[in-house]
Amino acid sequence: MKIFCIGRNYVDHAKELGNQVPSEPLVFMKPPTALLKNNKDFYYPTFSKNIHFEVELVIKIKKNGRSIQQQFAGGYYDEIGLGIDFTARDIQEKAKEKGHPWEKAKAFDFSAVISDFIPLETSALESGIEFHLEKNGKEVQVGTSKDMLFNIDTLICHLSRYFTLQTGDLIYTGTPAGVGPIKIGDKLEGFLQKKSMFTCQIK
Repeated sequence: MKIFCIGRNYVDHAKELGNQVPSEPLVFMKPPTALLKNNKDFYYPTFSKNIHFEVELVIKIKKNGRSIQQQFAGGYYDEIGLGIDFTARDIQEKAKEKGHPWEKAKAFDFSAVISDFIPLETSALESGIEFHLEKNGKEVQVGTSKDMLFNIDTLICHLSRYFTLQTGDLIYTGTPAGVGPIKIGDKLEGFLQKKSMFTCQIK
């Protein structure tokens, strides 16, 4: 199983971090050991002092494919979930300054919270899938799939040019504006179309 992640897929988020808006999807990956399932606690790692939350819609690939054309992309997924891309911002900033890869900042153990998956209707994508994240009961991030720079079908086409997509692969589709730091004792709760999808206690 592969975990694909898309950076800067919402204009306001790119701007809030002072990044350029990309002209094509910005792709990085996490290993399966990054997954944090079943509402388990997240233990703050000792190697960072500035971990940020980034809530994201997550798509699960349902069949194998490569070099997928736009008109067929919708046949490769029918479930959606919600996740968090935890980011060691201090490590990421150092890596960016030196032009180094982001893996240590993005792909560390348990850096990818994931909810259960629910069926996805095509009509829901057309009208926009709304999601938000609460920290300690206060709304901190709000997003809708309509605001993606690159929609899900476009992401599938782009990724499949370089990687064979396989059943069970996950695509974290990017985060909206409002990312911020976590601290020990915080409680994060993610909502998809106003339905609670996960909770994550920071220990």
